[in-house]
Amino acid sequence: MATVLAIETSCDETAVAIVDDRHVLSSVISSQIAIHQPYGGIVPEVASRQHVEIVNGAIAQAMDEATLDWSNIDGIAATCTPGLLGALLVGLTAAKTLALLHQKPLIGVHHLEGHIYASYLTATDLQPPFLCLLVSGGHTSLIYVKDCGHYETLGQTRDDAAGEAFDKVARLMHLGYPGGPIIDRLAKDGNSKAFPLPEGQVSLPTGGFHRYDSSFSGLKTAMLRLTQKLQQETESLPIEDLAASFQATVAKALTKRAIACALDYGLNTIAVGGGVAANSGLRQHLQTAAHAHNLRVLFPPLQFCTDNAAMIACAAADHLNRGHTSPLTLGAQSRMAIADVMQLYAHS
Repeated sequence: MATVLAIETSCDETAVAIVDDRHVLSSVISSQIAIHQPYGGIVPEVASRQHVEIVNGAIAQAMDEATLDWSNIDGIAATCTPGLLGALLVGLTAAKTLALLHQKPLIGVHHLEGHIYASYLTATDLQPPFLCLLVSGGHTSLIYVKDCGHYETLGQTRDDAAGEAFDKVARLMHLGYPGGPIIDRLAKDGNSKAFPLPEGQVSLPTGGFHRYDSSFSGLKTAMLRLTQKLQQETESLPIEDLAASFQATVAKALTKRAIACALDYGLNTIAVGGGVAANSGLRQHLQTAAHAHNLRVLFPPLQFCTDNAAMIACAAADHLNRGHTSPLTLGAQSRMAIADVMQLYAHS
């Protein structure tokens, strides 16, 4: 089984990890949240500069924590797509340099594939086929996992991603950034039934609604109008009730689509990945609904829900075990469909 060192710099976390097949030997994550908070979101140029300053120290720390030397490393991996282009280039350049210096194969990894593999880190018995509900700040997708490198997107958001909706709603209620953890914390003390909110549905040209696609722009607009109305009627907003009502609506929408998709395709396991997988409301709703249908639901530990390098290393190890390696001419791409993952490898 392959032991891989991976670098993840697709957005605002500088992460390095070493994974032996599906076992995490070290995981270093340096978050930039405090740096970007004053801006209310991620500033790409700032993120890239921070990665440059931190990545070398993170690599050294990961090696020290794993108590390995370079002779124990079988491959060097890096997230190469999708993400902020400048940020991706920092990690990919560092990985290429290490691969050349230590004469190790390079494995480029699709960021979304990494989130799929986050569940493998604890559910070591997990094998395809299964359904992945991938919910993050930039993505909301239902992905049919057929095998390593072979994926089909069955459902996706038509506008805002779930995590993006959390951030925008938190901003309109002046709660700060990032919005997901703040809303989750407030929702614990609120009434989720206080304010009925629209789930958001995607119409089909032939009539009816799409069973797997989602939309959160209408929900975001409804929250805007509701808060404006409440501000005119009361001195202070019922923040906890608003947070609980919004969170429950998102969780129910995601749960309905994931359950329907799994049942329609005869898949008995739903693996959840991405930052929103840490949300307590989603965990509760999906686990309850899945139990009623005898479906297995897997949530990664909280440290592997948000961006991390352990999930990237796990995906890379599986590819390397199958002989999939990337050329040193591999470039960073801000976008790439997950169905095109195998384009990253010279041998398939």
